[in-house]
Amino acid sequence: MLKNVFIFIVAISFFISCSPEKQKVDLIIHNAVIYSVDSSFAIYEAMAIKEGKVVEVNSNDVILNKYSSVNNNDLNGKAVFPGFIDAHCHFLGYGLGLQQVNLIGTRSFNDVIKRVVDFTNNKPADHTKMPSSLGNEDWIIGRGWDQNDWENKQYPNKNKLDSLFPETPVMLTRIDGHAALVNSEALKRAGITANTKNSTGGQIELAGGKLTGILIDNAVDMVTSFIPKTGKEKLENALLNAQNNCLAMGLTTVDDAGLMKHEIDVIDGIQKSGKLKMRVYAMLSDSEPNYAYYLKHGIYKTDKLNVRSFKFYADGALGSRGACLLNDYKDKQNWKGFLLSEQKHFEKYAKMMVEKGFQMNTHCIGDSAYKVILTAYLKAGATKKERWRIEHAQVVSPREMKISDGIIPSVQPTHATSDMYWAKDRLGEQRVKHAYAYKELLTVCGLVALGTDFPVEDISPFKTFFAAVARQDSKGFPKEGFQTENALTREETLKGMTIWAAYSNFEENEKGSLEKGKFADFIILDNDIMKCKLEEVLKTKVLSTYINGEKVFELK
Repeated sequence: MLKNVFIFIVAISFFISCSPEKQKVDLIIHNAVIYSVDSSFAIYEAMAIKEGKVVEVNSNDVILNKYSSVNNNDLNGKAVFPGFIDAHCHFLGYGLGLQQVNLIGTRSFNDVIKRVVDFTNNKPADHTKMPSSLGNEDWIIGRGWDQNDWENKQYPNKNKLDSLFPETPVMLTRIDGHAALVNSEALKRAGITANTKNSTGGQIELAGGKLTGILIDNAVDMVTSFIPKTGKEKLENALLNAQNNCLAMGLTTVDDAGLMKHEIDVIDGIQKSGKLKMRVYAMLSDSEPNYAYYLKHGIYKTDKLNVRSFKFYADGALGSRGACLLNDYKDKQNWKGFLLSEQKHFEKYAKMMVEKGFQMNTHCIGDSAYKVILTAYLKAGATKKERWRIEHAQVVSPREMKISDGIIPSVQPTHATSDMYWAKDRLGEQRVKHAYAYKELLTVCGLVALGTDFPVEDISPFKTFFAAVARQDSKGFPKEGFQTENALTREETLKGMTIWAAYSNFEENEKGSLEKGKFADFIILDNDIMKCKLEEVLKTKVLSTYINGEKVFELK
């Protein structure tokens, strides 16, 4: 008997000694539904992570038998996705806006006035006081109004602001950033009078020969240039505040569409300090200081920051009738909008972008603007390898649609569901059919990169997902969906928010899917957005967000 026991012990010892030793990793996720978004769109149960990268995704048995970790997370069947990438937003601008008057959702101009007054009555002492060469100036800054949401859909005027703030400059920017209402003090400081000529690509509104306070597109810059510059500390606080909200929404990379070098330097600095975990794909503003530095020094890339593109503006917004159309606006005769720069400007810099190896990403809303930019891209010799993008691509004529293969449409599904209430008024019944055509763009171009354009739209990627698939807004309107022939499938939408967005950033080999060797950027949701009822997508909450295998957000 003892002999048999001895033989058994020896056999067990031999078996254990011959068993392969488990590889130690930093984190194991198992008993999950992991959407890898790899080339086969495979779904796995478990994932091993080490030193910030995915080691392997596989079945529970394979991962648990092959790897060991002190951090072993059983998800009890929860859904896991690659971290969402917002392919077009204004990350820094959003953070700064959190310190300003929030005018989003106002239902009338009186509502706007009330919010401004409430804000000024409760603002911190240092809210808008910023040092400048002229001393401390106190500006009231707000953003988010949209006259299309009001019963009276006409632009407001400055009279009420003048009576309330006769000596304090006020600037209230429209939701899309392409128009603003300013008071007389702001106009005075900018030196704008009724005789001031409109700038190229901009318009100073007059009524009865008098200034109304409404400035459109480049005319807005005539005032913003007089607002004292934001200091480094305020920029850092804005970025960190924006990060908190983005991480809670499952965003792990944001494409910030239009930054200056000094702003990028701040981002780089707090990323390297460890305070800013968010990865940023920075599009440089079309500006001489940026050209002077980056065209000399070239692309700048770290694990967290990628600076390899320039952002241009071809035209304005449809809501403010600044979008450049081939034919007149349906609701404004003899008006087609305008380009924000001359065509030769785009052609000059397109050629330069090809020569210097930078990506060109251009804001195009109207079909005329789209035609001008597509022509400039083709004339410069840009091919698929340049991965040049057209941002928004809202109205595209059938002719230009046919020859758009080779560009990347960077679109925002919630623009369609915000604009659908009045887009037909601007475009007419026939032309609106060629607007917000995301499925057609996908078919022609092979992929679409999806974003929100926050703070123009809500920051939520779940609203992006819902709008892309259902073609409805968060109220479920319209019941049958808006131009549903251009709806995307759930799989297409998820790809647009992950791997296709990564591709549009030249980052598909490091993020956008959960595969061996890629960054362990992933999110855990309380709801499986690929399987649940579509309306439940909007109720989805992010339980945890991970960047580089580090938990950077957890729902409390």
